[in-house]
Amino acid sequence: MRKKVDQRIRTLIENGVKARHRSMFVIVGDKSLDQIVNLHYMLSKSVTKARPTVLWCYKDKLTLSSHKKKRAKQVKKLMQRGLLDPEKVDPFSLFVETAGITYCLYRDSERVLGNTFGMCILQDFEALTPNLLARTIETVEGGGIIILLLRSLSSLTSLYTMVMDVHERFRTESHSRPAGRFNERFLLSLASCKACIVMDDELNILPVSSHMKSITPIPVREDSEGLSEAERELANLKEQHDDDFPVGPLIRKCRTMDQGKALIEFLDAILDKSLRGTVALLAARGRGKSAALGLAISGAVAAGYSNIFVTAPSPENLKTLFEFICKGFEMLEYKEHLHYDKVESTNPEFKRAIVRINVYKQHRQTVQYIQPHEHEKLSQVELLVVDEAAAIPLPVVKSLLGPYLVFLSSTVNGYEGTGRSLSLKLLQQLEEKNQLSSRSTKKVDSGSLFKKIELNESIRYASGDPIESWLHGLLCLDVTSSIPGITRLPPPNECDLYYVNKDTLFSYHKDSELFLQRMMALYVASHYKNSPNDLQLMADAPAHHLFVLLGPVDESKNHLPDILCVIQISFEGQISRESATESLRNGRQPSGDQIPWKFCEVFKDPVFPSLSGARIVRIATHPNAMRLGYGSVAVELLSRYFEGQLTPISELDDEEFPENSPVRVTEAAEKASLLEENIKPRTDLPPLLVPLRERRPEKLHYVGVSFGLTLDLFRFWRKLKFAPFFISPIPNNVTGEHTCMVLKPLNNDDTESNGSDELGFFRPFYQVFRKRFSKLLPCDFRRMDYKLAMSILDPKINFSNMDLSVPSSDEHLKSISEMLDSDGMQDLEAYVKNGADYHTIKYLKCDLALAYFWEKIPVTLSLAQTSILLCIGLQDKDVSYVEGEMDLERVQILGLYIKIMTKFHKFISALATQGTQPTNSRLKDIIMEPHPVSVEEDLTDAAKQVQDDMNSKEDGALNPDLLQQYAIVDKDADFENALRNSGAKALSGSLISVKSNRERSEKRGKPAESEKSEKKRNKNDHSSRSNKKRKA
Repeated sequence: MRKKVDQRIRTLIENGVKARHRSMFVIVGDKSLDQIVNLHYMLSKSVTKARPTVLWCYKDKLTLSSHKKKRAKQVKKLMQRGLLDPEKVDPFSLFVETAGITYCLYRDSERVLGNTFGMCILQDFEALTPNLLARTIETVEGGGIIILLLRSLSSLTSLYTMVMDVHERFRTESHSRPAGRFNERFLLSLASCKACIVMDDELNILPVSSHMKSITPIPVREDSEGLSEAERELANLKEQHDDDFPVGPLIRKCRTMDQGKALIEFLDAILDKSLRGTVALLAARGRGKSAALGLAISGAVAAGYSNIFVTAPSPENLKTLFEFICKGFEMLEYKEHLHYDKVESTNPEFKRAIVRINVYKQHRQTVQYIQPHEHEKLSQVELLVVDEAAAIPLPVVKSLLGPYLVFLSSTVNGYEGTGRSLSLKLLQQLEEKNQLSSRSTKKVDSGSLFKKIELNESIRYASGDPIESWLHGLLCLDVTSSIPGITRLPPPNECDLYYVNKDTLFSYHKDSELFLQRMMALYVASHYKNSPNDLQLMADAPAHHLFVLLGPVDESKNHLPDILCVIQISFEGQISRESATESLRNGRQPSGDQIPWKFCEVFKDPVFPSLSGARIVRIATHPNAMRLGYGSVAVELLSRYFEGQLTPISELDDEEFPENSPVRVTEAAEKASLLEENIKPRTDLPPLLVPLRERRPEKLHYVGVSFGLTLDLFRFWRKLKFAPFFISPIPNNVTGEHTCMVLKPLNNDDTESNGSDELGFFRPFYQVFRKRFSKLLPCDFRRMDYKLAMSILDPKINFSNMDLSVPSSDEHLKSISEMLDSDGMQDLEAYVKNGADYHTIKYLKCDLALAYFWEKIPVTLSLAQTSILLCIGLQDKDVSYVEGEMDLERVQILGLYIKIMTKFHKFISALATQGTQPTNSRLKDIIMEPHPVSVEEDLTDAAKQVQDDMNSKEDGALNPDLLQQYAIVDKDADFENALRNSGAKALSGSLISVKSNRERSEKRGKPAESEKSEKKRNKNDHSSRSNKKRKA
């Protein structure tokens, strides 16, 4: 059955085409696919150019059934044979085959960046994230439409409880119930979007879009030549520079007024030819940055620049830039293959991207791509162009700058979340340097100045696009203007920390929205990278909570207080020991709970994850209140709150912890149908801000932080009594900084701790970390700044109060003797006495430095001496490198180094005098002294001793005791029988034999033993005589 379409739908599409603004339609129902054809048909009738192209994004499966796919193939064959009758074919099948649809998975959405479409279809709402929403919507040109498909819903408020795919990443073992606050705010924001209609699958407009009742067609503001006001201004600008070369031909390619002015600024810097200075171009996506840079490079070639280098994270990012270099050459009447040639990359990873352009028209000129880390190739450069500088590590960008003209381009305030590192750090330094040079009395070359250009007007759609305003408000993309100025800064000790109720914050009330925008503005102004997904994490993750630091609040004034500092934390831990043991065994870490899992991985401790803690995810201070102590006060109050110092004891004991019960937002909607439902922000909400004294704290054992390691940040956390336990050896790809995790134990009854030790149970782990870090300094952290390394190690350098006479000196002696032998001690002594060069003890420097930093050599050193010992001993830096890093002369460094070694040698020598030497020498000295007995006396004594021995043997031969061994024992009867049998034969001197019953071994035992002892005595006598002969 044919049905008339609501005129408001057609009017919205036509108004968007006339004003070059985008329109958005949300279709609820299972038959929404059939209405896509009607909307595409109305859009095609409204535009005057070719039919709009379509981008169809989905999760993993298209909504098209296999039957429809089969039917689409049949339609395609009929079209090829010319037998297709449009009246008989299915409209949707015809649309699929003729609309030129580009299908894209959500996970591959990055590949559509830079492309432009007339229509964007988003299905599988549960798979959408803020990043995907912004990335896909930004590809639609002015006059196009965005269609969001939702399945059949009994009520729109059921979206509040819809389980999104991203919620799986928000769940942890102790926090498994994510909320739907972002969906609630998203749906409420649709009611305020002037270019959005929510309707069912029969094109009936729902009450949530009641603001569309008064929509009327808009007139087209054009002059007699059919140009709008913005187009007329651009035409006048082109006409003014028509006779200027090379500005005139190149500016004809500009699409907006901002782009034309940026090109003029670039060409002014090029034509100045001072070959010094930096020009930065900052803009959101779709503003024409790469095109402006490409046109400027072609102008530099026309101005005679010979060596132009271009860099970007990948040559694929420079596709648009090289394309507009060639378009600029066309406008300057350069012919390819005659005046210039393009060279494509042979690297398969770069996919045949253009990497060089050789120009021959005037003289040999080159536009060459180099990778960002190849800055050593910039010796002959005249112009360096850095595109997408925010995606390059900040230290690498700094190394690219030099005494030549530099053009920087970066995306800021964009949905990719990049650009803050560049704008916050590098550009701020360049601006300060420029201001200092301008204030100086010396004449400053105009070419050395820093210029910053911003592009605000979009290329794809006209300014004032309502979809852009809605998207920026929903995702807090452009909130830098939301930072209010602070007229009076209260003293930090008068400020209080408040807990922010997330249900009220994301309720889309007017005051809540203003407070949220201000909070996000502080985050964007303080952090190098922000992503729209962070907003959904903050809203829906059950473990994440928000705190704000406010000055004294005057309740009589009805306005929002100024936010001085905002802290986002995530509760972690409470992981079962079985899960921790399994994680250690499998070598994997589940999502979330960063500090417990990393601690468990580093120290192989399955008990720590069972503790409960809080990780400070982000902390941001108002730009006008930085370095005034507000951040320190906020963290200190947070620690005291979790230790129970801010809440009365009665409330801690008696009050039960308030559970975050899910808000029943669908109860009222269950009684109303989809066409009758009226969605408004909730009214029964708790207060937005809760003083910490009125809220019971969670019971925690520690507070931790993970951040990019810099000297200022580390000192900030170290001052607040946080200690490190992990530093990543691999730096971050974006900032070039190492990830550092620090931890502060809290006073808790569950853990044993020494009251005087601020680190408590964490002390042994911290000592293990210090030893590991000191051993990694020669390799992974060799190029780390010595000040940062000293702050991390935090060595004890004053041992003046230590008594070396205590028994611990034996431990020092033992540990030193293990690494320092006699040769090493001799080399050290020779060096301290100026008998050898410092290279002689180069093999000892690491062991001695480790012994000192591990407090095994308790010698008092100055801060400069300790720093030199760290640089040369632990980091293995050359003296020339230390000379530049510490701003000291070589003679001073070596002088301080020899003083260090002198103190070490003195301490080790003192230890040796108290006990044994550190090591035994391999060669012993033989002292020759005269013998007290002469040779004659020695021989006489020996002869006398031999004679005495011989006499004693002869005297003992007839000893009765010796003859007793031959006595016949217990054989008297046998002896008498033998005498009787012999009769007269038994004469004097004759022999009579009696048979013995003893064992043979018993009979031979004693003689054998006596014989053995006799031999032993003879041997001893012989050896004694031989020794006497040698001494003689």
